[in-house]
Amino acid sequence: MSDGFTEIWAYLSATPLLGLTATLIAYQGGLWLYNRTNRFALFNPVLVAIVALIAFLKVSGMNYEAYFDGAQFIHFMLGPATVALAVPLYQQLERVRRSALAILVSVVVGSVTAVVTAVGAAWMMGASKTAMLSIAPKSVTTPIAMGISEITGGAPSLTAVLVILTGILGAVGGAWLLDAFGVKDERARGLAMGAACHGIGTARAFQMGEVAGAFSGLAMGLNGLATAVLLPVLLHLFF
Repeated sequence: MSDGFTEIWAYLSATPLLGLTATLIAYQGGLWLYNRTNRFALFNPVLVAIVALIAFLKVSGMNYEAYFDGAQFIHFMLGPATVALAVPLYQQLERVRRSALAILVSVVVGSVTAVVTAVGAAWMMGASKTAMLSIAPKSVTTPIAMGISEITGGAPSLTAVLVILTGILGAVGGAWLLDAFGVKDERARGLAMGAACHGIGTARAFQMGEVAGAFSGLAMGLNGLATAVLLPVLLHLFF
């Protein structure tokens, strides 16, 4: 048994498959734990997978570049997965049409609120200008947020970390917060999750229901557009 495991490890470690295999195992393990604990928020599968992969890289001594050689296959699939969100959105098209004005107002208000509260909190804590510019697009999906950060003078790598943290926090506590405030409408719940915590929040919204997931995906896309347009104006007011 030990010899078989050693042979498998030797084979995987010599190919990019190790990073891919580790990622899939970490996420499936996180999903198993999440379901076993009756979907307890702190055991969100994305959070568990991140912690497990960090531990794996530390223990194995593998550097991030070598890991990403394999994990990039999953990274590539983010594009098709995002496009696939159009399918449930199309199925809810009539509801979207009826709620068009409410959706636009909600997304714009959510975008402005996310930027103002994030930059305001960073400013009150004495953060540098670069840090404030990096945190401003934290509620936007990672590729757009990094692009905005680079253009405005932030640090894209720091922005990526903050975006992921925002998504995880939203996925862990978003549903609880919405319940605490008595938000029951699936459309409103989905819009809140998508506008506040992008893709990771959208994955959590689909667990709430198909309507919530569809509206979350829509909010995620619209929030990226709204933030890209409004952020330069807001930053001009701040600085």
